[in-house]
Amino acid sequence: MPVILDQRVWFPDPAQADANGLVAVGGDFAPERLLAAYRAGIFPWSVKPITWWSPDPRGVMALEDFHVSQSLAKFLRKEVYEVTMDCAFGEVMAACAAPDPKRGGTWITEEFIAAYTRLHELGHAHSVECWQAGRLAGGIYGVAAGGLFAGESMFHRADNASKVALCKLVEHLRARGFGLFDVQMVTAATLPFGARAIPRAEYLARLGHAVELKCAF
Repeated sequence: MPVILDQRVWFPDPAQADANGLVAVGGDFAPERLLAAYRAGIFPWSVKPITWWSPDPRGVMALEDFHVSQSLAKFLRKEVYEVTMDCAFGEVMAACAAPDPKRGGTWITEEFIAAYTRLHELGHAHSVECWQAGRLAGGIYGVAAGGLFAGESMFHRADNASKVALCKLVEHLRARGFGLFDVQMVTAATLPFGARAIPRAEYLARLGHAVELKCAF
């Protein structure tokens, strides 16, 4: 049974998660609780009720072995998009939350948008944006804690825009010395770039080292 959280900011050991990865239920989306969750290897995934997860295995993006196909590398060299960071966090989240026939419903509710916007205002959540002719063409957002970056969601409105945002994000994380890029679960969108699933125990060991790094996004 998942632990029921109270008003204290704490989380049980992720190893106590059920077979699906559910760790706890309840609590709130206060910034200190969200940051404590990410530092513990846990993330929220619903609002009513609030649920906290730590799946096994866990999806990570290999910063050291990030793979870019020849066709995408050629596209990147064309510099089709202007790329910025933390210039349109709210717009990126809203676009990620927009209905999409390919993926069905979204877990990014108004409560998530409000909570992560607050994290962004406090300097803990970040976005990468791709622009074309002054319009937002794609982007990605996530949470940084020490040397951890936890990618939350990405979107595109034009060809390769989310892929370009991801490539620029990885380039940035490498340059800033980040040690772990968490993608929660490996998907068809992240697999071609080198995302892989690792045991939760391995993820938590790597996380322990990453969050101690003094990295500035």
